[in-house]
Amino acid sequence: MLPYPDRIPLALTPTPVEPLPHLSRRHGLELLVKRDDLTGTPLTGNKVRKLEFLLAEAKAEKADTVITCGGAQSNHCRATAIAARQLGMDSVLLLRVPDASNPPPVEGNLLLDRLVGAEVCWVTPTEYAERDLLFSRFADELRARGQHPYAVPEGGSNALGAWGYVRCVEELQRELPSGGATLVYAAGSGGTGAGLILGVKLMRLPWRVVGINVSEDRDYFVRAIGEIVEETIRRFDLGLAFSRDEIEIVDGYVGRGYAQSRPEELRLIADVARTEALLLDPVYTGKAFYGMTRELERHPRSLGDRIVFVHTGGIFGLFPKAEEMAAVL
Repeated sequence: MLPYPDRIPLALTPTPVEPLPHLSRRHGLELLVKRDDLTGTPLTGNKVRKLEFLLAEAKAEKADTVITCGGAQSNHCRATAIAARQLGMDSVLLLRVPDASNPPPVEGNLLLDRLVGAEVCWVTPTEYAERDLLFSRFADELRARGQHPYAVPEGGSNALGAWGYVRCVEELQRELPSGGATLVYAAGSGGTGAGLILGVKLMRLPWRVVGINVSEDRDYFVRAIGEIVEETIRRFDLGLAFSRDEIEIVDGYVGRGYAQSRPEELRLIADVARTEALLLDPVYTGKAFYGMTRELERHPRSLGDRIVFVHTGGIFGLFPKAEEMAAVL
């Protein structure tokens, strides 16, 4: 038995592993997808796995308001706002936009944030860089109002949230035939990668874990993921040997930047939808799948003979990109 912390069941798990037969034939290997886009309808995606542990701690601390942060169309913020409301808590979302005086239209994830009554605070990239100070300031304001806040980090990515993807690896161990596999995921804040690495180590599986970063660069994610893995090992006394050299990141596919799409990425999303009826999103899974397929075209066996793409959700992020998608359809 693994030493899991307390959790509140929120996700519809286990999620299935499905074959991608047409793309497998195209690339000459076994390509599978772990359908974490099926963790629920409003709570779809990878963030809810982390929130099961984080919000259990929030409830144990008798919090009544959750504070978190992300981009304007953050999947994490949407999932946090909905899960918090489900559990009887309010939410405050610090959302990053280029111009805080000119917020984006209420659509996609942002529409869902508003529907469940989240308090949205627009912040500039400069302010967002100091988000720990913002968390502290908003928490003080909430306490002054008599509320009890709980801060959830960007992406739910910390030692506690990482347990969500340890559980995912435990599911995969039951779902996959024995032997090697390479788990490929979109690296956005580091917590999913950290949990996958920890799960593989804890269960002593002969699997690789490979992230394709959708923002920042390789060095950033080696540092961010390394810190979460090390913090988890320390905090939960796991006794695992770990080196940051074990972290695999395939860099070079950020493109125009976080949440900014290139036509070739959008065409890939359309191709996968028409080939396998699998819907990817433009911010995370679309970029990562694009990077994975380009790597396979350049180096066909670089990711092994059996790949499991971890579909971390994000379907609501497609809707604000409707005009850009229409141009490539």
